[in-house]
Amino acid sequence: MSKRKQHYPEFKAKVALEALKGEETVSELASRFGVRPTMIYQWKRALLEVASGVFERGGRKALEVDEEQVKDLHAKIGELAVANDFLARKLKPWT
Repeated sequence: MSKRKQHYPEFKAKVALEALKGEETVSELASRFGVRPTMIYQWKRALLEVASGVFERGGRKALEVDEEQVKDLHAKIGELAVANDFLARKLKPWT
């Protein structure tokens, strides 16, 4: 059994745009790009779903930041820095 092939987003966008142009049938595109027609339909549908977001006011939406998670991660970084310093001092006499 073969592994599933992973396609880069740029490749998917290229194929979906070709499908949107309508100059070739999906079957022709599938044979040209070496993918299944169902994948082309999925990529085309995904492209159409997010296309309207390009023209929304305000540009890109700001990422939501979980302050609690940031605080926990900063604490973990501090703990690891202290442990790293401790181990470096203990290892120094043997080097």
